[in-house]
Amino acid sequence: MYSTEMFKLYALTALVFFAVDLLWLGVVAKGFYQEYLGHLMRPDVIWGAALLFYSIFIAGVLVFSVLPGLETQSLGYSIALGAFLGLVTYATFDLTCLAMLKDFPVVVVYVDLAWGIALTAGVSASGYGFGRWLGL
Repeated sequence: MYSTEMFKLYALTALVFFAVDLLWLGVVAKGFYQEYLGHLMRPDVIWGAALLFYSIFIAGVLVFSVLPGLETQSLGYSIALGAFLGLVTYATFDLTCLAMLKDFPVVVVYVDLAWGIALTAGVSASGYGFGRWLGL
């Protein structure tokens, strides 16, 4: 029973993450990224790599923010842990790019860090809600 509920939690949380992040990348911030990173962007997405990242990241969100919040029965704890996880993970990418890539725009670092924090905190909140709904 528990593994079935965990699979449902993973799937529901992943659905929210995909929907929100794809809306951000494909609509809301598409022009921003095109303007600042267009010279680095591929004409076609390598979906296998993207889906592998999303799969691993969702597992991290569950392990490091949603499940601890469910254990303590604290939505705020899940959100705080999710925000910190978003900061750590997005900073890993953006600050590495800033350190290693010629002319990587600082504004992209700021926007991505804010997005990573907000996205991961929000997805953690939804995962917490799904977990409560599933009786976890």
